[in-house]
Amino acid sequence: MSSLTNLIQRHSDLDSVDRDWLMLLLADWQLLADLALADLVLWVRDGDGRYVAVSQARPASAPTLFYRDLIGQPVREQWEMEVEAVYERGVTIRSSAPDWFDEIPAQLTTSPVFSTRNVDGRAQRSAKPIAIITRHTNLAGTRQPTRQEVTFRECSEDLFDMIAAGEFPDLDAPEFSRRGAPRASDGLVRLNTEGVVTFASANALSALNKLGFGGELEGEVFSEVASTLVDDKRNVTVDEALPLVVTGRAPWMSDVDARGVTVTLRAIPLRRAGERLGAIVLCRDTTDVRNQMQELITKDATIREIHHRVKNNLQTVAALLRIQARRAHNDEARESLLQAMRRVSSIAVVHDTLSGGFSQSVDFDEVFARVMRLATEVAGGASAEVRPSLEGSFGAVPSEFATPLALALTELVTNAVEHGFPDGAEGGVVSVTVERDDDNLEILVRDNGQGMVGGHEGSGLGTQIVRTLVEGELGGTIEWKSNPGSGTLVEISIPKRWGVVTS
Repeated sequence: MSSLTNLIQRHSDLDSVDRDWLMLLLADWQLLADLALADLVLWVRDGDGRYVAVSQARPASAPTLFYRDLIGQPVREQWEMEVEAVYERGVTIRSSAPDWFDEIPAQLTTSPVFSTRNVDGRAQRSAKPIAIITRHTNLAGTRQPTRQEVTFRECSEDLFDMIAAGEFPDLDAPEFSRRGAPRASDGLVRLNTEGVVTFASANALSALNKLGFGGELEGEVFSEVASTLVDDKRNVTVDEALPLVVTGRAPWMSDVDARGVTVTLRAIPLRRAGERLGAIVLCRDTTDVRNQMQELITKDATIREIHHRVKNNLQTVAALLRIQARRAHNDEARESLLQAMRRVSSIAVVHDTLSGGFSQSVDFDEVFARVMRLATEVAGGASAEVRPSLEGSFGAVPSEFATPLALALTELVTNAVEHGFPDGAEGGVVSVTVERDDDNLEILVRDNGQGMVGGHEGSGLGTQIVRTLVEGELGGTIEWKSNPGSGTLVEISIPKRWGVVTS
């Protein structure tokens, strides 16, 4: 769960549908700030009727008003009346007098955020605002706005009207990566209801010029301009979404490749009371971004192949150790070889998981299940009747932590199976419990066997390996506890240095 989602959940009573709506809105948070030429603050209402800031954005297109973050703070007294009025009335309120902030005059505009959900097959707007947005426009050094600034503000007003109507964000918009997505300053084209260009920024015109368009955009039907760029199919690559994007009828994104240049187009349809007003089309030359992404994909494929080969080599080593163990005439030597084989195989499992995806983190629940099967198979004897169980979830763990964690748990579970039930495993139980918070990963490994000999942990190689892995590699703590007649409990606490573990 992201820190932003945590903030919303902590300071509001919103359900999961409304929280998801806010997260979709905040995906375009910077775009809204840039179009409004204003600082934006998102406020949610807690159970006591107080308003807390959970997100803010500074405009890249205008001077910022807030040099310090407001996130986590309650609404200031000077804005509280407007925020409460907007929540109760559900309409946008614009201050008539300057709102002074740190001796800087500003225009305060307060807007409601309504969500829309599907109820019995029909779209239904929320009864009350789920959040409030305040726009703070810096009025210091006010000058005559440029035509681009006027258009930006007009577009922002249309979008904020849609937000207040529960029509933005658009649930029909497909999911797409924000990496390389066009921004307002990259290039903006405004279309009317007929798809005619009413405004095109200089950067938008420059991006299309690189594709081969040599005229003026304003007054042209944008879809016809696009069609002239894609007439020569031999030198141009487009996708099937392009016609919907250039007409502004669908909230999609499309790429056009021509002359060695890639331009990304993103359409945002504008509506009022369900009627089309036109659209915004954002343009960006993403040639460098696409080249970088291709390089990353190539590198990811190489890393996956390396993990695959490492896994194969480790499995070969494990197979050699197994063969050597079968030929050993000494029981102690055979046991040592089998333990080494198990440890090598545990590491191979992690590399096998990493070779199957592009992420450099692993689903450790899957790794745990595989290494536990391996541990009980190698332990022999009691393993046929003792199967470790998992309560809770490890979630995603970076590869550099997955290997020592897998090895440590393999050692602990194997020791519990082998040494906790020397007189037979009937009724034997080995359980692993995982608890997570924002700071630590708590792991409990318990069995109902005979407990530790002498009431304290042993000093063998396995115990030394576990302590070294937990305290040295993972930076955590480990403690063994023994209760005569009720087995052994091992408590592990690991600080989540890699951040919040996701499920």
